[in-house]
Amino acid sequence: MNRIYLDHAATTPIRPEVIEAMQPFLNQYFGNPSSLHHFGKEALQAINEAREKVAHILGARPDEVVFVSGGTESDNLAIFGVAHANRDRGKHIITTQIEHYAVLEPCRFLEREGWKVTYLPVDRSGMVDPADIREAITDDTILISVMHANNEIGTIQPLKEIGTIAKERNIYFHTDAVQTFSHIPIDVNELHIDLLSFSGHKFYGPKGVGGLYVRKGTAISPYLHGGYQEFKLRAGTENVSGIVGVGKAVQLAMLEMDAQTAYIASMRDKLVKSLSEIEGIRLNGHQLHRLPNNINITVDLVDGEAMVIHLDFKGIAVSTGSSCTGATKGPSHVLTAIGLSYEDARSTLRITLGKNNRESEIDYFLEVFKDVLNNLRRMSPVYQEKKSGSR
Repeated sequence: MNRIYLDHAATTPIRPEVIEAMQPFLNQYFGNPSSLHHFGKEALQAINEAREKVAHILGARPDEVVFVSGGTESDNLAIFGVAHANRDRGKHIITTQIEHYAVLEPCRFLEREGWKVTYLPVDRSGMVDPADIREAITDDTILISVMHANNEIGTIQPLKEIGTIAKERNIYFHTDAVQTFSHIPIDVNELHIDLLSFSGHKFYGPKGVGGLYVRKGTAISPYLHGGYQEFKLRAGTENVSGIVGVGKAVQLAMLEMDAQTAYIASMRDKLVKSLSEIEGIRLNGHQLHRLPNNINITVDLVDGEAMVIHLDFKGIAVSTGSSCTGATKGPSHVLTAIGLSYEDARSTLRITLGKNNRESEIDYFLEVFKDVLNNLRRMSPVYQEKKSGSR
């Protein structure tokens, strides 16, 4: 069976060029980058080269890039690090209701320690209003954390306006850019970002490695305590091969970003147009300000998990939403935040495209999806009642 992967928001396949770049650092250049001898210097040089590539794509300085284990650790380091380093200035954080749990859970933990957190609502497209952020600021506010683009519905937030507000009020601004880093342009200076989180496996790099951009001068405490690696902000021997892989993936992304974005967006638009012509399907997220690869739809009276399972039987991988919340019960907090009912939130499908997808795969998906949808609707008493007008 030919399998088609349409779940790139969950993870991306590692590029062959990235594997090739990593391989020597798994066996040949195996030194500890903290060692003073030749083996250690080889590893350290490789890390520094990767750091320069990441800094370049962000418009940052190399010494502002801290490598960590992935997006979750990066978000945690940003939230806890700024909170603990600035508790004398204030104990108030502003975020949104649709953040990834890697941001929401640290905020909830801080609330239990006496911090105040404001969780701002979003509109029906998933967009936060910068005016609401301005209004929520108090004299105790020390951090604003708003994701660049939502991992479920793809809505891109107005970071420049938010960053400008944060800069005017001398408040640190963090963004979870896990879904956007290396996919769409980001300039931390233009957007007035102080901290930015990213994860390697979201842009065709390895799992288990990511990073946090920390603007020079930002008051932040380490989250892990031990050695003095990563500018004393992330203790532990660095994942050298993983960091090299991130650097290579970033290097390739810089060369291909414009063409890749246009190509993926064209497939997305074709898919959205075709899906919108099917009865009972609605697009979630912002119509224009959304990730080039993201399609999130609600399908009236059809269970999302049932669609995922039946499509998987046909060799097509999609999801109902965030892979990090797949085991949780109840509807997505993102979908309920944009106003979907419990029933509609449980009837959603997320399709996220990648650079290796082809139009023929999109055509096949549409063919299979229509067949799956018809079969599920035939088996649904609720749908049949609605269709006959008895409901």
